[in-house]
Amino acid sequence: MSLLKAIEKDYLSAYKAKEDVKVAVLRMLKTAIKNASIELRRDPTDDEVLDLVARQLKQRKESIDQYTKGGRPELAEQERLEMVVLQSYMPVQLTAEELERAIDAIVAETGASEMKDMGRVMQALQAKHKGQIDGKTASALVRARLA
Repeated sequence: MSLLKAIEKDYLSAYKAKEDVKVAVLRMLKTAIKNASIELRRDPTDDEVLDLVARQLKQRKESIDQYTKGGRPELAEQERLEMVVLQSYMPVQLTAEELERAIDAIVAETGASEMKDMGRVMQALQAKHKGQIDGKTASALVRARLA
């Protein structure tokens, strides 16, 4: 089943079960998907939907930071609940060891040896492990590997 259909199915079941947080998150996600389909003039692919989910997750993380700094723990907790729903649509994240092995493999594959090759390594890493890595963590590890 495509990710788009899974989101629609989960939305309907959450709506029927009166799961307010899940309904709200999936409604926002469906709106983002609809906007993307209008821009693309076709239904988005699973990779494009995954990008939208990742973008929503990033927004939630930034909001949590802002709410925490602003002394609004109740709003930060609401964002955390929304993140849990969104993370269920993301692929399983690589462990630190798996990420290091993936970086080593890509560095060897691309022949990268210095910092100027970092962009090439990061691009290959993100293409190969789409949605499975945290960009900041991966960037720090690649930087340390190439330094």
